[in-house]
Amino acid sequence: MQLENQVAFITGARRGIGRAIALELAAAGADCVLIARSAPQELADEITAMGRRALPLAVDVADAAACENAIKQAVKELGGLDILINNAGIAEDGLLMRMKEDQWQRVLDVNLNGAFYCTKAALRPMLKKGGGRIINISSVIGQMGNAGQANYAASKAGLIGFTKSLAKEVGSRSITANAIAPGFITTDMTHAMSEDAKTALLSQIPLGTLGEPEDVAKLVCFLSSPAARYITGQVLNVDGGLAM
Repeated sequence: MQLENQVAFITGARRGIGRAIALELAAAGADCVLIARSAPQELADEITAMGRRALPLAVDVADAAACENAIKQAVKELGGLDILINNAGIAEDGLLMRMKEDQWQRVLDVNLNGAFYCTKAALRPMLKKGGGRIINISSVIGQMGNAGQANYAASKAGLIGFTKSLAKEVGSRSITANAIAPGFITTDMTHAMSEDAKTALLSQIPLGTLGEPEDVAKLVCFLSSPAARYITGQVLNVDGGLAM
C-alpha cells in the first residue's frame, strides 16, 4: 500500500486509461477523486468496495472555474491533494485544410487548457502539504505527428512543453512533474478500427501488439510513488517501441 493516505485527482476517469489509472492507484492505497463530464459513480463504487474513499464529480475540464471548485471540494472532503493525473482528452480529427476553428479550439481547450486549469488549482494545496506528484498523459502523436490530427498533436505536444516548464518551476518545492506518452492502447477507438487498419498499425510496432490501459496505469502508479522521488521533467513512452 505504497500510496496509503494519499489523495489522487484523476481527470477523464470514466473509462479507458483514466479508469485503469484510478483502479491502480486505489489498489496501491490512494483515495481517488474521479473527474468526468458525468460523475463516474460506478467506478467510485468499485473503489469504495476496495476499501478506499472515492469522490466522483461531474466536471468539464475546459471550464477553469469548475476545475478550481473541484480541487477545492476534493481538499475539503478528502483532506488534501497529493497526486494530480491530467488524463482527460478528446480527438476531433480532420485534415487541416478542412478543419473548423471550433474543432481546433475544443481539442486544445480540453487536452491542454484543462491540464493548465487543474494544475494551477492543485499547486496551492500541494505546496501547503509540502510536495506532490503531477502526471500529464500526452501521446506519441505529440512526438511524431499524424495526418488528420494536427489539433490533437498540437495539444499533446503542448502538454510535453508544459510538463518540462512546470517541473523546473516547482521542483524546489518537492513537486515532481512528468509526462507519459502512450502509443496505441486498446480502447473504444482501437476497437472501432478495421482489421486491415489494425494489421497496418501493428506492423509499425516492434512489440507487435497494442498496449492495454493497465500498462499506462502501472507507470502512473510508479511515478506517483516514493520510488520516483528523483524523476521529474521526463517524458516516458508506453508504446511498444513505436516512437524511438
